[in-house]
Amino acid sequence: MSQANSRSFTIRVPATSANIGPGFDVVGLSLTLHLTVTVTLAPPSASDPARPPRISYSGEGADEVPLDAYKNLTTRVALYVLRCHGISKFPGNLTIHCANEIPFGRGLGSSGAAVIAGVLLGSELGQLNLSVERMLDFALMVERHPDNVTAALVGGFVGSYLRELDAAATEAASVPLSEVLPEYPPDAGEEWGMDPPQPPLGIGHYVRFGWSQSIKALAIIPRFELSTAKARSVLPQEYSRKDLVFNLQRLAVLTTALARTPPDPELIYEAMKDRVHQPYRKTLIPGLPEVTNNITPATHPGLLGICLSGAGPTILALATGGFEAIAEDARAIFQTHGIEVDWKILEIAGGSVVEPHP
Repeated sequence: MSQANSRSFTIRVPATSANIGPGFDVVGLSLTLHLTVTVTLAPPSASDPARPPRISYSGEGADEVPLDAYKNLTTRVALYVLRCHGISKFPGNLTIHCANEIPFGRGLGSSGAAVIAGVLLGSELGQLNLSVERMLDFALMVERHPDNVTAALVGGFVGSYLRELDAAATEAASVPLSEVLPEYPPDAGEEWGMDPPQPPLGIGHYVRFGWSQSIKALAIIPRFELSTAKARSVLPQEYSRKDLVFNLQRLAVLTTALARTPPDPELIYEAMKDRVHQPYRKTLIPGLPEVTNNITPATHPGLLGICLSGAGPTILALATGGFEAIAEDARAIFQTHGIEVDWKILEIAGGSVVEPHP
């Protein structure tokens, strides 16, 4: 751009699917639906005097996303990152356009993508050059569960955990979300909320697993939303040893089985079963048990495994082929419960990127 101090850049963050059967709150998978945030900064001028950030939004969720920078999740996270580095406000004449392909409330990581976009936006606006590990710390202060945000940040098939912190760091990481991202009152000025809680160092740790290039993800997306909070509310506080061992056995096999070429349908289908979250969420998703039990590698060649995506209601089928037959038979099952679905064949995505414009 010609004006001094003007610059523009684009942030791309992938959708994610968490859990992948037995990996509840542990594994995540990045998928080729994206939140794309295009950012322009320009100094005030006669034609564009100094003003607050201007946000526009298109695609999924466009009719429900706040366009006020103090209410929009991505810009609130960006401001949190900036203020943790002594930068009190957004730079002048900031223009942001969000183009979103990730459905809201469907178990495809829309909020995690918005959070990661915010961390990247804050780092880029402040020219902070944050490391991936430090960006994950900021994301975890907001999202609290590492599976979606880690996969959205680094891409691929990822396992993650939250480190056991010392007492001071545990307290810092446990600050209520209302203090990390306060609800700004209507009369909030630039001096409001100036002392945010700093994230401890190294909250989350992760590893990228291998992934067979022959495997694609089929997202079967029911046309209704299910909030993560509601989906978590039906889960028990305690589990039997038998059910925990069931999941641990399968997760140990699954993380290696999905990297092998050619993938073994019999091994993977059994390894994607779960007793920690899916059985309890079936009451919230009519048709879930029939889809996960009736669509198998024996009935649908090419299918490897099938599970709930995140908290649902999206169903994720991993397969090497036969996508249309899997999707249409799942559609028929959901239709018997009065639910319409959409479906998409997705590749496994790379991590988030920031691309400066020339």
